[in-house]
Amino acid sequence: MFAKHNVKIIPTDKKGGFNMIEKVFLMSKGNEKAVEKVIFDENIHYLHMVFNKGEGLPEHFSNSNVYMTVVRGTLSIGLNDQEIHEYSNSTLLKIPVNTKMNVKNIHDDTLELIVVKSPAPEK
Repeated sequence: MFAKHNVKIIPTDKKGGFNMIEKVFLMSKGNEKAVEKVIFDENIHYLHMVFNKGEGLPEHFSNSNVYMTVVRGTLSIGLNDQEIHEYSNSTLLKIPVNTKMNVKNIHDDTLELIVVKSPAPEK
């Protein structure tokens, strides 16, 4: 499931003109599973993810540097061949490119993540 980009345009003059300086991207709320491509441009990939118990990503190799913030819940993550480590909310992980990743939620509480890939992968 991928969310559409929601862009809010703010009027700036009495003639109905628009000055679009910022773009506003809305992410899903709640506990339903989500993997949303919020911003995917030539600079970064910014993703919002929500996983319930037993959910996660398929095992894969990172295709860029990954910055993963735990917004809520507890992240269970295995990197390369190390044992699974757990991280609670308000934790930021920096994961290097070409790292094998196994991202899961094995806890009862909903897991919510913000994932930033920088530089943006070429593929």
